[in-house]
Amino acid sequence: MSRIIAIDYGKKRTGIAVSDTLQMIANGLTTVPTHELLAFILDYVAKEPVERILVGLPKQMNNEASENMKRIEPFVRSLKKKLPDMPVEYVDERFTSVLAHRTMLEAGLKKKDRQNKALVDEISATIILQTYLENKRFASL
Repeated sequence: MSRIIAIDYGKKRTGIAVSDTLQMIANGLTTVPTHELLAFILDYVAKEPVERILVGLPKQMNNEASENMKRIEPFVRSLKKKLPDMPVEYVDERFTSVLAHRTMLEAGLKKKDRQNKALVDEISATIILQTYLENKRFASL
């Protein structure tokens, strides 16, 4: 099998997570400056077998798209243009930052580490991917 990539797209930096080849476990991969994201993804896909790419869909509590959507859509269009055969899906990312902070607290990270926004973004991407993998597994039961 191949991997699944999840992206927590941000204005300045973007968190990236990747599944194992069995698509059971999500792992934080890295955080990259957003302006380098497309090149990073293209390079990663050239080196590793990837089945699909998930992009966090930023929605507000009233279910409307957030401000960041105007930056995400052009990126997704570019990604689909460069990788026309790669499925790209949006996945609801509401509460992932809150869950990432909670995860960091539960893991016992010091306050300084919890303030590391790059780490929060990477953990958020991991939560997006793990939720997707669990939902996929649950749907197949």
